Amino acid sequence: MNISALLTSAGINIALCVVLLSLYSILRKQPSNVNVYFGQRLARVRSGHHDFFCFDRLVPSPGWILKAWETSEKDILAAGGLDAVVFLRIVVFSIRIFSIAAIFCIFLVLPVNYFGQEMDHKKVPSESLEVFTIVNVEEGSKWLWAHCLALYVISFSACVLLYFEYKSITDMKIAHITGSPLNPSQFTVLVRAIPQSSEESYSDQVRKFFTNYHASSYLSHQIVYQSGPVRKLMNDATKMYRVLKFTSNEKHCGSLIRCGLCGGTPISFKILSSESESVNGRSNLLIEKECAAALVFFRTRYAAVVASQVPQSSHPMLWVTELAPEPHDIYWKNLCIPYGQIWIRRIAILLIAIVFMFLFLIPVAFVQGLVLLEELEKTFPFLRGILKK
Repeated sequence: MNISALLTSAGINIALCVVLLSLYSILRKQPSNVNVYFGQRLARVRSGHHDFFCFDRLVPSPGWILKAWETSEKDILAAGGLDAVVFLRIVVFSIRIFSIAAIFCIFLVLPVNYFGQEMDHKKVPSESLEVFTIVNVEEGSKWLWAHCLALYVISFSACVLLYFEYKSITDMKIAHITGSPLNPSQFTVLVRAIPQSSEESYSDQVRKFFTNYHASSYLSHQIVYQSGPVRKLMNDATKMYRVLKFTSNEKHCGSLIRCGLCGGTPISFKILSSESESVNGRSNLLIEKECAAALVFFRTRYAAVVASQVPQSSHPMLWVTELAPEPHDIYWKNLCIPYGQIWIRRIAILLIAIVFMFLFLIPVAFVQGLVLLEELEKTFPFLRGILKK
């Protein structure tokens, strides 16, 4: 591969990036994609507004890129939280490392490689990429110190920048925790894989266990229940509320005669259809079943962190603890999944990822082999007859 082919490949990738960014700029303007590209709270606010069609929706605009570039860390912290700031700092850290590496490689390593051997050079666009690699440097050459110097400088820069990034993120995290109001999740530990007993319920076992081993810091606990029926009732109640609210806001034409026998009231309610999934007469669905998971509350945040990090049992599949996530980040149905089944799912996902990786590498290796047919003939002489055909 020569320089012109490399620049062509880079141009294709840049063009694809521009197309994808333009497509994102267009799709985010469509009202039907509000729930996809915006948060749930903003989507609920904008769902009631019916904007008319305008041509600007079909034209990509780079304004969102400028706004994202001008946004400060404080704005990101207020809008997306500390995790968003840390992710942004990781991206910035990577750009800094690649910038330092690019400067040293362009102005030090590439010239050394290019003039590593005495040879007649072609024009730069027609040169092969091998003349820019360490292969072009003679064995035992004194110019190899340039590669060592570049490696040491890049490694030292990465360590220094990584130290300051960790220090800055740690200070930011401490300031965020101390400055923010107390959050119940900071005092809560999620306990999973509670052993099943025929004599005691899950609640009694949790109370007995943490009273014995964390008596000074244990405060209370809450067993997780199968929330399927309860969630269904809540969804039905929300649906009824929305229907009644919509009906109350409608304008009805009242009758001029107010005798009470004909005509209707200015504001009336619609009669809801009796559905099979109605909430009437379904009190038996409130019978909750305990899951092998619980939320345990401690008196201090330190005690909660210690309890979440220290193994609670010699059996690694029992009494598994971790810091409780935020309430809106919990998918309650997953808490009722047996802990052993979670590990089986993780292993299955890992195996699927490995299989997918090999399936992806096979066509890539085949295409790269077609580019380097001469190298394949030298490495595998028995392929010469097949490649000539």
